[in-house]
Amino acid sequence: MSGPLEGIRVLDLSRVLAGPWAGQLLGDYGADVVKVERPVQGDETRHWGPPWFEAGGGRESAYFLSANRAKRSVTLDFSKPTGQGLIRALAEEADILIENFRAGTLQRYDLGPDTLLEANPALVYCSITAYGQESSRAAEPGYDAMIQASGGLMSITGPPDADGGGPQKVGVAIADLMTGMYAVTAILAALEERHRSGRGQALEIPLYDSQAAMLANQAMNYLVGGEVPVRRGTAHPNLVPYQAFASSDGHFVLAVGNDRQFAACMDVIGQPELATDERFATNAARVTNRDALLEFLGPALRRETTSDWLEAFRSVGVPAGPINTVQEVLSGPYAEERGLVRTMPHSLGKSLPTVANPVRFSRSAIGDVAPPPMLGEHTAGVLRDWLGYSDSQIEELSASGAI
Repeated sequence: MSGPLEGIRVLDLSRVLAGPWAGQLLGDYGADVVKVERPVQGDETRHWGPPWFEAGGGRESAYFLSANRAKRSVTLDFSKPTGQGLIRALAEEADILIENFRAGTLQRYDLGPDTLLEANPALVYCSITAYGQESSRAAEPGYDAMIQASGGLMSITGPPDADGGGPQKVGVAIADLMTGMYAVTAILAALEERHRSGRGQALEIPLYDSQAAMLANQAMNYLVGGEVPVRRGTAHPNLVPYQAFASSDGHFVLAVGNDRQFAACMDVIGQPELATDERFATNAARVTNRDALLEFLGPALRRETTSDWLEAFRSVGVPAGPINTVQEVLSGPYAEERGLVRTMPHSLGKSLPTVANPVRFSRSAIGDVAPPPMLGEHTAGVLRDWLGYSDSQIEELSASGAI
């Protein structure tokens, strides 16, 4: 079976994470994704190690490998006129272009959306920037940590100030990842619209705006309630009890989402009367009386082990879970059952483990995808496939330094 995007061509000019994440997802779904990189150096993340995946005298960073499977790598210098011409030629053959250069960079090389959409009116041109193409901050650079900070996420992440906490970032580059996801949904929406209009269009997905959008309920809590959200550690601003608790031998998360679950939870811990106490009988009351309820729950939950509590809560349908390490997530029974980790042959000569795409299609299944490419591994092949270049033309480009 072929992926649902078979036949779609993606020209991926992006680096680091947000754009490459979008390109990787499109590649997983069957698109032919061509990653354009600078000669010699390539994507910056190729050098973001250790750890390294090493074999046969070569190596790749784990970071690069996380976001670049299902792609072909072309090295191309578009600071040279010949390289610019190659980008234009490739864009004329593409359905989608993804770029995440600082605003205005590609326009300086006559590779902006106006130019490329004029040459290929069906092109979906997706630009990922820090603050948009034409805002007052358009010229500013943006990396994930600073976007998490300035975009509000770090103000609600970490222990409360009263507990000695301070702002913390999420353990992965979530602003980049979510911007990549927004980019993919926008690209697919534009492709669907193209079926009706026959025309492509330019898309703009700023990191900052994406971070603001993904504040979700916390943003609406402020807009509706007028109170600025604060850091609560693992606790939920709108649900109680919904946080990590200490057991006799560790910690676990209890996630009570409604009043029925709360009543069942109180039965399990041996305090059923709390379910009818007017301070706690409804979620709204529990949010108001959060501290009072935690005074009961904390000591009660420290009486038994994590495994005992998880089994007891599972038996009555109360959501609760362990706090697993990354190793436990990727090597446990569920990981094996669902195939969360898969291996693929890599050009360095040994098998590469990778985390599988979680989506399952009933018909157009995701098949075996290509491993993350070595730098420039597919330059000649892409120029032949997309542009019909001959060996002599490719040799001439190589001699000129354009590729």
